[in-house]
Amino acid sequence: MFIRVYPWFLTLRVASKTGAPKGGWGRDFGKEDFFIFSAIGSILGFPARSARNPIDSLEKNLTEGNPIRLIVLFAIPLLLGNFFQQTYNAVDLFIVGRTLGPHALAAVGCTGSVLFFVIGFIHASAAGFAIVTAQRYGAQDEAGIRKSFCTTLVCGAMMGGLLTLFGVLYTEEILTLLRTPPEIFQDAYRYLVVILAGLYVSVLFNVLSSTILALGNSKTPLFFLAIACTLNIFMDYLFIVHFKWGVAGAAYATVLAQLLSGLFCLVYVYRNLKFLLPRREDWRLSLQELWGSLRIGLPMGFQANIIALGCIIVQMRLNELGPLAVAAFSTANKVDLLAIMPMMSFGIAMATYVGQNYGAGKIQRIRQGVRQCSVLSLGVSVVVAGVNISFGHHMVGLFVGSAQPEILELARMYLAINASMYWVLSLLFVYRYTLQGLGRSFVPTVAGIMELVMRVLAAVFLAVPLGFGGVALASPLAWIGAAVPLMGAYYILIHKLGKNEQLSESVQYLEAPPELPTAYPGAAAPQQ
Repeated sequence: MFIRVYPWFLTLRVASKTGAPKGGWGRDFGKEDFFIFSAIGSILGFPARSARNPIDSLEKNLTEGNPIRLIVLFAIPLLLGNFFQQTYNAVDLFIVGRTLGPHALAAVGCTGSVLFFVIGFIHASAAGFAIVTAQRYGAQDEAGIRKSFCTTLVCGAMMGGLLTLFGVLYTEEILTLLRTPPEIFQDAYRYLVVILAGLYVSVLFNVLSSTILALGNSKTPLFFLAIACTLNIFMDYLFIVHFKWGVAGAAYATVLAQLLSGLFCLVYVYRNLKFLLPRREDWRLSLQELWGSLRIGLPMGFQANIIALGCIIVQMRLNELGPLAVAAFSTANKVDLLAIMPMMSFGIAMATYVGQNYGAGKIQRIRQGVRQCSVLSLGVSVVVAGVNISFGHHMVGLFVGSAQPEILELARMYLAINASMYWVLSLLFVYRYTLQGLGRSFVPTVAGIMELVMRVLAAVFLAVPLGFGGVALASPLAWIGAAVPLMGAYYILIHKLGKNEQLSESVQYLEAPPELPTAYPGAAAPQQ
């Protein structure tokens, strides 16, 4: 009975390469599900499975069938993963705000832009490193898989060491540069220095989870994220309420929860993915092999930093408005991120859908998918916008309580301004990831620079005359500035490809092979 009621998103199966269905909704437990329970068994010390291939990898073909149905089914696990990630990040703010008060909440919230910058770089770079592993796995090159995994570990170790050293040494200078208000400076320092000292933990989880995703397994990292989120909630209350560690307790809880999720991934790799385990000769890496991973991972990390840099500049201006404005912005931003997750997941799914159909030369099918996904994403944006405008401030009240009317009013303003432009953001996600699936990285990078420019302009020219409202306008202006070049580039390119489709049986890549979405490096062999 337990097997039948196990969460559907961990047991859903797609068609095999031969087209025969390998399972469905609420079916009996089969060998395909074994990896989930094997992961749990590994953690509990049970023997690992002895199958020749530890992963029953299934290749999802998005070039046949109803486009919108395929896109939605592909986006569901991504949405769940994003939800757990955002829940993981919001827990600290919720518990800190309700137990330690608005100043402590502002202290944690004002570090968000720095952490977005650093953690975003780690996540995107780790995803880039794992692309090489995905390529070797697709080629069934076992020696290459081990070699690329060693390269990923070495690159991750170097990245973690440099970021940790720099972060811990310059925590105070970073907060000073951000113009952190004096009344929350010490709490912000206590929180940030612990998180930055634990960056190696974040590197461990991101490197291992990205590698697992690169092998086509999207469920195991999601499962471990859910465990980490639950543990984080428990440890937050333990360290803050019972041990009285203040905001530092929230930071320790986050680092420890990430450490446990990273160790779960490590145990899973060791017990279930033995073909990944390096041999002695695999550690003899050449500069060319290291550069092969760095040249993919570092640009992806820097592209994530372009957007994060704009958020840091906005945070600097926001800090000048005082702790109440910081608290309102930080909590409303968490509600805002939850609202945009469905649109973001549709966009990431489009990258894989477009990449596969581009390789198959099905340009008209790409147009059909983009059109259908745009309509669906627009519809979702209208619904979530209505919810946020009407009820979003009540969700903010969960963080700060009802005794903070000024914070709630500022949060209501922020959510109303952002939600009114969700329809632009929904199109931005679709077109940006579509261009990435078509192998076009230049225009998405330009769009990221446009986001940076628009955020800076809002922070510099609108914050003074409009106050908090001017800062709140930064994101909608950034979305408009990025969406315009993305949409223009897509329609020009798709028109050109449509003409080429009539002249050739298969469309050849015009640049490099399609990029994989940053948050899903295993898109070459996706698995529902």
